[in-house]
Amino acid sequence: MADDDGAGNWCLIDSDPRIFTELIKGFGVTGVQVEELWSLEKEEFEKLKPIHGLVFLFKWRPGEETVGSLVQDSRQIYFAKQVINNACATQAVLSVLLNCNHKDVQLGEMLYKFKEFSADFDPTMRGLSLSNMDIIRQVHNSFARQQMFEFENSSNKSEEAFHFVAYVPINGRLYELDGLKDGPIDLGKCGEDWITAVKPILESRMTSYATGEIRFNLMAVVSDHKMKLEADLEKLQSNLSDLEGKLSKLDTKKDTEAYLKLKNEYATVELKMNEANHQLRVEEEKRLRYKIEHAKRDHNYLPMIVQLLKCLAKDGRLVELTEKAEQRQKAVTAAALERRKRKLDSGKESSDDKDSGK
Repeated sequence: MADDDGAGNWCLIDSDPRIFTELIKGFGVTGVQVEELWSLEKEEFEKLKPIHGLVFLFKWRPGEETVGSLVQDSRQIYFAKQVINNACATQAVLSVLLNCNHKDVQLGEMLYKFKEFSADFDPTMRGLSLSNMDIIRQVHNSFARQQMFEFENSSNKSEEAFHFVAYVPINGRLYELDGLKDGPIDLGKCGEDWITAVKPILESRMTSYATGEIRFNLMAVVSDHKMKLEADLEKLQSNLSDLEGKLSKLDTKKDTEAYLKLKNEYATVELKMNEANHQLRVEEEKRLRYKIEHAKRDHNYLPMIVQLLKCLAKDGRLVELTEKAEQRQKAVTAAALERRKRKLDSGKESSDDKDSGK
């Protein structure tokens, strides 16, 4: 659970796919990345397949009723109890990775050895082992939010807490892996199309909150896009070479029909290659932005901010700009709440229409 009491020495982590992607790389895992989902529409999931698991952030509520059944014998599932505060982000993503058997995902030496070492432990011992892994904790803490100021006894127990959980398909069944629970939660059969099974569960969970609650985040752990695109390009290039060889052997006068057919195939493959190359450039640019953003997170902006505030105060503009900023923030929050209200009202109307049509 992501609360504010600062217990232990694990920091809070923002729910950001860039951070989670770099976090996974820091653990030595290859062949995988994290992408944010902006809706539960089928198209959003289709373009990211294969999806190995979902990481869901929500406002934690004590005593919330569990949907599904608690798995008593979880030896076929890698599940670790969360025994220290603020570790839920790392535990959620590791819950996906340590239960993934897809050929694209390579755990790396460190996580592979950890999984083997803790395979026979019970969930609590696994959680203790995880929390005491220096390398995992160091990688996790490298993504700490910048703290401009530190105050003694600044923790506020009344502040809202947020929590990460994972949803993963294992052996044809869907599970929720929540480190605060006593074990995995079996959500039923899912088959290969497990996304269809998890969507109504997520929808139900989000609509169970008050109308004004919009603080959710959903991320998908997916195969490395760059790796997939490079593999696709290699196949397309091989197809292109084969077609070139066939075309060079044809007599264009005698085999006109076959020649035109091969030329059309060649043009189609070229178009696919151009599109794949474009997507690869987009992916490489995105990764460069990730690195830049990470560098910005590590930079200390405090001296610049203090100097800027001094200059604004000296010019007599600080109070005016502060009030304007507060007004803008209130307007943005109100607009977001109104959009969510309209969306929920629209969903209810659609449901009522279906009911009346029965």
